[in-house]
Amino acid sequence: MNKIIKIDNLEAVSKKLKKEKKKIVLCHGVFDLLHIGHLNYFKSSKIKGDTLVVSVTPGKFVNKGINRPYNTDNDRIDFLSSIEIIDHIVLNTTATAVNVIEKLKPDYYSKGPDYKNLDKDITGEIKNEIKALNRVKGKIIFTNDRTLSSSKILNSYDNTLNDDQKKFLNFFKTKFDISYINHYLEKIKSLKVTVIGEIILDKYIFCETIGKSGKEPHLVLKELENEKYLGGVGAIANNTALFCESLKLISYTGKNESQIKFIKQKLSKKIKKNFIEKKNSPTIEKKRFIDHISKSKILGVYNLNDQNLDISEEKKLDKLIKSNLNKSDLVITSDYGHGLISPKIAKLISSKKVYFALNAQLNAFNIGYHSLAKYNNINFLIINESELRHEIRDKLSSVEVLIDKLNKVLKIENLVITRGKNGAVFYNKRNKTKIYCPAFANNVVDKVGAGDAMLSVMSLLCKVGCHPMVSLFLGSLAAAQNVEKLNNSAPLSKSKLIQYANYMIK
Repeated sequence: MNKIIKIDNLEAVSKKLKKEKKKIVLCHGVFDLLHIGHLNYFKSSKIKGDTLVVSVTPGKFVNKGINRPYNTDNDRIDFLSSIEIIDHIVLNTTATAVNVIEKLKPDYYSKGPDYKNLDKDITGEIKNEIKALNRVKGKIIFTNDRTLSSSKILNSYDNTLNDDQKKFLNFFKTKFDISYINHYLEKIKSLKVTVIGEIILDKYIFCETIGKSGKEPHLVLKELENEKYLGGVGAIANNTALFCESLKLISYTGKNESQIKFIKQKLSKKIKKNFIEKKNSPTIEKKRFIDHISKSKILGVYNLNDQNLDISEEKKLDKLIKSNLNKSDLVITSDYGHGLISPKIAKLISSKKVYFALNAQLNAFNIGYHSLAKYNNINFLIINESELRHEIRDKLSSVEVLIDKLNKVLKIENLVITRGKNGAVFYNKRNKTKIYCPAFANNVVDKVGAGDAMLSVMSLLCKVGCHPMVSLFLGSLAAAQNVEKLNNSAPLSKSKLIQYANYMIK
């Protein structure tokens, strides 16, 4: 008998079994490393019914750390098919068992004893599965077998982690656990946040490289398809909105109605939007021509007006910011140097009235002209190493020297320096500590937005007093999550972040 069934055939299988008056038991999981705990789990579950169905989480939804799952979807299914007591195996198409439950309509949904306490359901997935189970009149059951963790076993012998990652995680686990992380993620929910900066529309044009023109000395590309993403502070606002309930966005747009409609559609509904129309300016659009195979960038064409706002526009912005400063716990600013934040506005938002987090980025338009000096007091700054070197005009010194030089010039309470594949450094001025965190990104697709993702997570955590090491760890995981996809094609996943952190520190 072929045990492996397609998810589209699940309803038909269910009807057949129900007609035969068979009691159906469902088990669901990743099953990356099969061990005795899994076998006991299947045995205990099968006792409750006649037919045991096992659904498997696809690899793309597995959030258990670097290079997980180790085994492919097909290999995990083949392993399971060799276990005699399993009657059917199905590869799921989503991250949870909800759709399997709805199609299969099991009499029992079996989970291990470590899932009994729903307060420890860090993702909320079990609660959603129980709701689905109630809809199909099924019942959840828990086995009493000794719990084993594949992740804990694999983490003990994991050769895919480099020495820096192992050293960091081993130390981290001695100081912190998932309950500490959950406490601070819960704490940031109540923060009232205002995000200020330029919205950017990122248009990716996927091309086939034809080669050099036959008549002119230029590269010829064949356009295949294109996609548009919401970038700049739009992405920051969306990411931040995942973690807190109250968020306001202040930015500018051009006149183009279709662009404004796109922006509003892509922004989270919980975000209160405040847009100034900048005269004689387009909404910032950055076109990037992408090789369709390697996904590497070939050429960038930017459409923007990087002149400062005129007097009337700046007055509107000034009024908007003042009206929100006193109502906010945290102001997050991403300054791309495209004309929104003048020195006057910079002084206003960094005036000590509210906790101030900043990312001031260099790009082709502002390199050599963009400076942090226009800001007064910075509670949290994230900056990449090359931007920092430009800021203090130092090409060769160590990161430690760069930190010392910057602190002599600017008042920065918390400083994060991102270093690409070399991870990040967190410096706290008050206790003069430097914390180093390795990069956790394994599958880098696109680096755009990685710093913005870190800013979204870390600024919130720093505001509520989370330990710098925990803040840096979660920020690094957020960056790793972001670079695994093109641009900001989707916001961060809070549940994925929590799940990833949980499995990394088991």
